[in-house]
Formats: sequence, structure tokens, C-alpha cells
Amino acid sequence: MKPFELYITYISWERDGKYRPVVVLNTDEEVSLYPITTRYEQKSETIKKQYYKIEEWSKAGLSRQSYIDTGTLLYLAKSTIEDKKYIGNLSSKDKVRLLEFLQNRKS
Repeated sequence: MKPFELYITYISWERDGKYRPVVVLNTDEEVSLYPITTRYEQKSETIKKQYYKIEEWSKAGLSRQSYIDTGTLLYLAKSTIEDKKYIGNLSSKDKVRLLEFLQNRKS
């Protein structure tokens, strides 16, 4: 797994979980990643501000317009991410725009 690669992997919550597309940010001792969603329109304006719109979603291997939920940073142990399916990579354009988006959110 490398930064900016997209996978489908199992994400668990307190009582349950599900398979979700994710984008990898870092792969040190733990893997940090953001979930990817297609649900945008029904979200509040506050939540929408946390979503990065993937411009070249088809090039990334996604089947429809998708958004990176930068408000939900997940950390998983490498050993727990055995059941994963590679989707693709963010385009160079989306990598740059995502980093700018994250930087602007911090300011």
C-alpha cells in the first residue's frame, strides 16, 4: 500500500462495519486513510466542507463521482488490512488538489 492509492477494505466500528473504498495517506507503523463516499447532496453544509471532490474519479478506478471524507481520518494496523482490493490511484491533479484542500482546511 502506498500513499494516494485507493482500496476497498473492511472498516469496523464499535458494533459492526462494512467494506468501504478508502484512500491511503501514510503507511508507517499504522496505515492512515480517509474513507471515500458517493453520498454528498444529502449532507449538511458543515460536512460538505470536509469533503474533497475527486475530479478524475474514473481515472482513479471509481465507478461514479466520489468524495474523500477528510473529516474522518482512520488509523489501522497493517496486520488488520489483509482483506483489501486495489482500486487505483488518485491522478496527479487530484493529489495536488487534495493536498491544497487539506492545507486550506488547517489555515
